[in-house]
Amino acid sequence: MGDKDQTWAEVQSNVARMAAALKSLGLKEGDRTAILALNSDRYTEYLLATWWAGGCVVPMNVRWSAAENAYSLRDSGAEILFVDAIFAPMFEAIKAEAPSIKHVIFLGDSAPPRDMLNYSKLLAQHEPAPDTNRSGEDLAGLYYTGGTTGFPKGVMLSHRALWYNAMAAAGMCSLEAGHTYLHAAPMFHLADGALSAGVTLAGASHVYIPAFDPVATQNAMAQYGVTHAVLVPTMLAMVLQHPEFDPAKFSSLRTIIYGASPMPEGVLRKAMEMLPNVSFVQAYGQTELGPLATILPASCHELDGEHAHRLRSAGRTIPGAEIRLLDDQRADVVPGEVGEIAVRSLGAMTGYWNMPDQTAETLVDGWVHTGDGGYRDDDGFLYIVDRMKDMIVTGGENVFSAEVESALSTHPAVAEAAVIGIPAQQWGEAVHAVIVLKEGASTSEADLIEHCRAAIANYKLPRSVEFRSEPLPLSGAGKVLKRELREPYWKDTDRQVN
Repeated sequence: MGDKDQTWAEVQSNVARMAAALKSLGLKEGDRTAILALNSDRYTEYLLATWWAGGCVVPMNVRWSAAENAYSLRDSGAEILFVDAIFAPMFEAIKAEAPSIKHVIFLGDSAPPRDMLNYSKLLAQHEPAPDTNRSGEDLAGLYYTGGTTGFPKGVMLSHRALWYNAMAAAGMCSLEAGHTYLHAAPMFHLADGALSAGVTLAGASHVYIPAFDPVATQNAMAQYGVTHAVLVPTMLAMVLQHPEFDPAKFSSLRTIIYGASPMPEGVLRKAMEMLPNVSFVQAYGQTELGPLATILPASCHELDGEHAHRLRSAGRTIPGAEIRLLDDQRADVVPGEVGEIAVRSLGAMTGYWNMPDQTAETLVDGWVHTGDGGYRDDDGFLYIVDRMKDMIVTGGENVFSAEVESALSTHPAVAEAAVIGIPAQQWGEAVHAVIVLKEGASTSEADLIEHCRAAIANYKLPRSVEFRSEPLPLSGAGKVLKRELREPYWKDTDRQVN
């Protein structure tokens, strides 16, 4: 990041010294430390140092409000917080609501704000501490998820779970010591976390940009010879559609890993055509799985031919994981029938922090019930159709928004598409599309509906189209916040908007 260049030996020294500093501040085995910061090399050191010292990490969502982050600090009981220059003012605003915090460590290179400790000085003041060797079922992290419908939930992940996901990530990308990984996705999110841990296991190199930006991303790839990167679908679309997109800057890139939300088929096909020398790998999962469940490897990304339909698949289970598809009575459905996806693996969460009832609902006999709907074909490939709560029921028929969004994404004028259900007196719900057009492009509601007609059944077609000039609202992980799109339509009805 910037002009800083460190060897793994130097990183290890920093990690062991920061672990000693944490212990001197009172950290005991199992205690929580939190971080609220953009991507940086010190973010990696924070994670490793906390584990080295025997603690549990709490990565905080940089897109959350002060109130949401204050809740995660109170709920986790973290006593030490790491902040960078961007988020130091937020802590000043919420410190009265986070009474457990005893020490704040400033990650920036400038002088720290009042009452905050200097990261560099702490390193200089301490000799390396020995590794506490936490492992197995020991708690490694609380990863807060939700916060949009009720309180955020702290997903408890063990060292075993994170190790398992790191091994799977390293294997799916064939990571080696000579590779270079770009942190463009936010580091608080496990999509980046799993790949980052895999890169570390392989002894490969890390490159950091503070936050995703289409130009900064491709410039970093060119400058540092990046070979691997995680780009969620919205990020990939923004890179490809940017007026400064330059395929020459991707000459070193070998693999793009995507996931976190459904990949519109139009975006994926365009990416494969515009970056023909890059391999694409899809990963599906969720935070409660640490996060991996299935992989669609590069070998299954075919634009044409007998297996081209697998581009719409999330792939097959990673080694050591099992998947079931369940009906409303939690009985297995037959191949081709949609059911809720349940996963059992070494990466599964221990439960939700201090939430036994929610844990019992989601984690049943070792199976994580994801809330996602999908079906499996005869070859074992999983197809994600929607979040079960996002399914649209119109005239007694189930419509999965991801399928409609994928059809819309292949229209040449469409930059972004989101599909939601809105109230309809006759049908209960009607399919409604929210569209952001590419710069300078134009189309009509009738044209978009007609474009979809060749790809999906009549009852799935949008009945109305809304054109937006601003980007779709996104979560910190790059997922479209459909609850915000639905809320204006449902606020005066009895339906609960999720």
